[in-house]
Amino acid sequence: MKYTLVLISLLAIFNGAFAQDNYDVDLIPGALRNRANSCIRNEETVVDMRAPENVMVTVKRAITVFNENGEDEARLVLYYDKNTSIKAIKGEVYNAVGKPISKFSQSDFSDMSVADGFSLFVDSRVKHYLPNINQYPYTIVYNYEIRNKQNLIIPRWIPKPGDDVSVERSSYTFISKPTDDVRIKTLNFTGEPEVTIDDKQKKMIWKTSNILAVKTEPFSPDPETYRTSVQIAPKQFTYYNHKGSYQNWEELGKWVYNDLIKQRNTLAPTTISMVKDLVKNEKSDKDKARKIYQYLQEKTRYISVQIGIGGMQPIAASEVDRLGYGDCKALVNYMQSLLKAVDIDSYYCIVEAGNEKVSVDPQFADLAQGNHIILCLPLKGDTIWLECTNQKIPFGYLGDFTDDRLVFACTPEGGKLLRTPKLTAQNNLQVRKVSLNIKDDGTANGNMNTVFSGSQYDNSESIIGKSLIEQQKFLKNSYNIDNIDFENITYLQQKTENPKVIEDIKVNLRHYANINNGKMYLQLNAFNVTRSIPEIKARRLPVYINRGYTDEDTIIYSLPDNISTDFILPLKKSFESDFGTYESNVSLDGKKLIYHRKIKIIDGTFPAEKYALFSKFMSDVNMADHLKLMLSLKK
Repeated sequence: MKYTLVLISLLAIFNGAFAQDNYDVDLIPGALRNRANSCIRNEETVVDMRAPENVMVTVKRAITVFNENGEDEARLVLYYDKNTSIKAIKGEVYNAVGKPISKFSQSDFSDMSVADGFSLFVDSRVKHYLPNINQYPYTIVYNYEIRNKQNLIIPRWIPKPGDDVSVERSSYTFISKPTDDVRIKTLNFTGEPEVTIDDKQKKMIWKTSNILAVKTEPFSPDPETYRTSVQIAPKQFTYYNHKGSYQNWEELGKWVYNDLIKQRNTLAPTTISMVKDLVKNEKSDKDKARKIYQYLQEKTRYISVQIGIGGMQPIAASEVDRLGYGDCKALVNYMQSLLKAVDIDSYYCIVEAGNEKVSVDPQFADLAQGNHIILCLPLKGDTIWLECTNQKIPFGYLGDFTDDRLVFACTPEGGKLLRTPKLTAQNNLQVRKVSLNIKDDGTANGNMNTVFSGSQYDNSESIIGKSLIEQQKFLKNSYNIDNIDFENITYLQQKTENPKVIEDIKVNLRHYANINNGKMYLQLNAFNVTRSIPEIKARRLPVYINRGYTDEDTIIYSLPDNISTDFILPLKKSFESDFGTYESNVSLDGKKLIYHRKIKIIDGTFPAEKYALFSKFMSDVNMADHLKLMLSLKK
């Protein structure tokens, strides 16, 4: 009996080990195949922090690709530079029944610089591999090892990278000395890590399994708020021979200021004298700052610098002054130095930039957060924010790239968390006034004037100064209407702190109104039809509207003489919900048909169960926007 138990145990161990490396697609549970374009069969990430300047990362990842939409997960992209070296890469590809069909190694990877059109100084490179397989499903297994000569930024664990990816097994192991002090941030992880400690090391292992693929839901919040993740930040760190320690934003901000910024804001005496002379006739600090900002925009241009510590430390202000270019860090540091020359204080601020609003986490400080630098001027009673990389942006305006989010300010006193100004729904305006003449054949032509402000200014600002061909292409995409032509296109930019773009266009809409059996069918909303959104049963995630806006349209149609005006007016529609308001009305003044429409969408996060109300509101708006009048033609 004893020998039988031993034999059974050995067989169980053998079978378990075999199953772990058996990549037959039929072994994937049906629930993990549902809605999935790919499935992570097994992923094991081990981060071994042997010393602050020696962090080894080893990864084994096996992923099954079900179809061409899952190819991105089969792609391996590894970045490296003088601080990060790839020690080994190898892998295999298996067919649908789990039989190996090819192997690959580091020599099979494409290797290229990460330089782009904005980068002059880059020492980062990237290795890239994607198997040339066109028969699905298949499984690819990667094994690689990377050495980091820094521990300021520790690789993060996100076991499920996308909605259409399922996860069979995933684990994350962090190894350090028992005396190493680290902070750990976990999101949406149930349970506790497995922890083992001995005299030489402390090992923590996080595991998860059987995560299903899900259908992507529109108007969802940032995936980082609901996906499982683990982030680790050591107290003592090394980065390109810079050493430091921190446990909060205040301490981190002091290190950034003292180690990366403080010694790099010196300007030549001649430049200081020039700046003082430049602003000598300006009465207020705000006017002085505006004058200096104009000088910055005229003198400098943006380039990217990604060499060594240059990925975090700005080029010296004196170098920017000499060369006339720099990256976001360098240009902010230069502007800060110019302001300092005339005794105006400012803050060097790290921000997570992008159209989606992402704040730094007030409870977890680390430099893995943030991808851009902006400048804050805490003037008395009037805080000013400056984007220093854009030569056209108005003074004091950030735009939707960095609005309404927590940023990390680095000051001599330490780090501070500040919030950038919000572009509100009532100020994100698109106000359009149109006069159209309707001809007997249904053709419409006339003039259209649109004023864009707030975040809607950002949508149109880039077209200013472009060629006529580019403007025509932009307008065709903006006004996706059949048989529309644009003439006499002009754009005017008002570069105030609340800037505007004014668009004036002559439009021609061939056969806009349909004519049939003595009737003319006129869709009243010619230019701004709101799309409906899909209905979703059993919504999982909160409803997130990233940025609100207000659109107002007034269209005056001059009707042809052969149209009978014997119809019932005015026509009014209005809807109101937690998500916004809508109103439209139609009136008649002689032969002039006047259509007015206004919609306001409110930003914010709403409970998942309110999605049905949001869907209905948008559907009602869409139907109202498609309202057509049936006009009788005189015989």
